[in-house]
Amino acid sequence: MSQKIYTGQDLIELGCVEGPELGDVLRIVNARSHTRDEVMSVIKQHEPAPVLNQHDKPAPCQYNISADNDLEANNIASVRATMDIVLRTPVVVEGAVMPDACPAGPVGTIPVGGVIAADNAIIPGMHSADICCSLMATVFEGSTPAQVMEAAHRSTHFGAGGRERERQLALPDELAAAVAALPYPAVRATAHTHMGTQGDGNHFLYVGTLESTGQTVMVTHHGSRGIGARLYKEGMKMAMQWRDKLSPSTKNANAWIPFDSDDGREYWDALQVVRAWTKQNHTSLHDLTVEAVKGDIHHRFWNEHNFVFREEKDNGQNLFWHAKGATPIHNDFMPDTTGVQIVPLNMAEPILFVKGERNDNNRGFAPHGAGRNMSRTAHKKKLSNRSDAEILKAETQGLDVRFYTGVTDISELPSAYKNAESVTAAMHDFDLADVVDRVLPYGSIMAGDGGRDAPWRKKRKARDLERKQGQRNKHDRQSR
Repeated sequence: MSQKIYTGQDLIELGCVEGPELGDVLRIVNARSHTRDEVMSVIKQHEPAPVLNQHDKPAPCQYNISADNDLEANNIASVRATMDIVLRTPVVVEGAVMPDACPAGPVGTIPVGGVIAADNAIIPGMHSADICCSLMATVFEGSTPAQVMEAAHRSTHFGAGGRERERQLALPDELAAAVAALPYPAVRATAHTHMGTQGDGNHFLYVGTLESTGQTVMVTHHGSRGIGARLYKEGMKMAMQWRDKLSPSTKNANAWIPFDSDDGREYWDALQVVRAWTKQNHTSLHDLTVEAVKGDIHHRFWNEHNFVFREEKDNGQNLFWHAKGATPIHNDFMPDTTGVQIVPLNMAEPILFVKGERNDNNRGFAPHGAGRNMSRTAHKKKLSNRSDAEILKAETQGLDVRFYTGVTDISELPSAYKNAESVTAAMHDFDLADVVDRVLPYGSIMAGDGGRDAPWRKKRKARDLERKQGQRNKHDRQSR
């Protein structure tokens, strides 16, 4: 009996939907002889997923945030407005907001301090480009804060790009192999050059003393640098393709990748490689500093606060908890936790070591810091009546505060952040976590305002001057 060759019209009459799936079904059923029941089974397997629209009502959310003044009240209103849209995303099942929450983009973008659980889906826009932004603490034995500060400044690297060629650091063999196996060539490109770098923005290297023992502590704060930023781009590209098929009404920032797809599983595996890379990035800087001071490590621990955490339920459901600037305290989320997590506030305040248990308020998370009530630009404008030097002196009196570029970034000084005492009190009031120890500040290093003298800024300034000079020359000629 000869093999029946199906046409597209044959398959449509059997119930196959017109679209990309039709070509896939044609190739399969005509590759060999199929019975009618087998053809119907192939058609069934290639049915397009139903289009999901935004929920009419937002998913449940616990708001662990309060206001003491109009500025904070306005911030909360903005956070609620953007979460209202985030929580209507079809795959989102619940959420929480931390006391340090603040908006992080157009309305509908998850705010910093926002936590959501997605059913069987990973949402790249909810971990953002700074994948696995995290903290590591090393408690030294027998080294002074001044010694650690000097050694750390020589060891670290802030700013754009990677380390200088002569200062580059090798990846451990196992990590190098995992990076090389990533299916995204662009992601692999910066894995070596960016190792041992901290970037810019709110990332820092902090040195202080442990309140309980007086031991010197070094804390670093940064994410996955170029390797994470490039994976985020790949993730958003895939999420947008899925969005167009699954939920065209969903905002770009909330587009998701189904975990049970090849894209979803590959992306999840890549996130784990980036997590391992980021932990090694912290480790390399801490090890260099320990080596430079010829010191001993009393103990060391770390935690991420900008990542996706998988929870496998007994019924087989996969919940993916997206923490956009929220510290996980639920130990099941972290395979390598010591049970103590790190919460910084600002450079003039202690860094908190906290512990907590999952409950209905926190959903397994705590604040990741002090957060902001206004944008960097607004804060700079507010302080524009004083020089940067005056502001720095007033806000960091008695501390060894350094900016790697040599240019003060006033948008990272203490007044740019929410009141540290209020955030700490809110953590207690909402039963989010308990403070078990504190690191008292000695000094810190940040990137500084590298953009002020950046090459692109100088070129634009030169173009503006040239244009203005041309306008003046034209005016002079017309006036003659």
